[in-house]
Amino acid sequence: MFSAIIEFIVNTVGELGYLGIVFMMALESSFFPFPSEVVMVPAGYLASKGEMNIFVVIGAGILGSVLGALFNYYLAIKFGRKFILRYGKYFFFDQEKMEKVEKFFQKHGHISTFTGRLIPVVRQYISFPAGLAKMNLSVFNFYTAFGAGIWMAVLALLGYFIGNNEALVKEYLHTILAITLVAVLIIISIYIRKQKKHDNS
Repeated sequence: MFSAIIEFIVNTVGELGYLGIVFMMALESSFFPFPSEVVMVPAGYLASKGEMNIFVVIGAGILGSVLGALFNYYLAIKFGRKFILRYGKYFFFDQEKMEKVEKFFQKHGHISTFTGRLIPVVRQYISFPAGLAKMNLSVFNFYTAFGAGIWMAVLALLGYFIGNNEALVKEYLHTILAITLVAVLIIISIYIRKQKKHDNS
């Protein structure tokens, strides 16, 4: 079943070109999570063969990611808070905790949005707390595009340089993911230290 989905994704990108990248990455970034590498790596490989432009590929990936994130952002604004408050009590999540989460995201939403876009699974859902907190839309779009841009560039360039070697791509992906997670932890640690210094000054 999953292999059929992957094949559909690759075919869609092949047939629709840049529009296919935008469409599939919007899905990946919203309600239908699947590995973004199945879109961006093949697209990068097509760019290496001269069938696409690598910069437009990355730009299309970023645009799709932002559009998908905006979908979840507005979904959370329209339905999220009421839904969570209604059912959150069964998971020890009441209105007081909700207000704390919203206040935290209003203050630290930029770093959460940026780093969240670099973490698998988290990147699909980081837009919900942003929407619940009514995070400034310009700030949300900037940090979503910033985080997504790094990830899109990494995957597209991976496909560009070694996209014809599936085994090597998988090996590099594991290494890149490990490095990314370590980098995210370092960024968050530095941010927390700076915030503590700022709060104590």
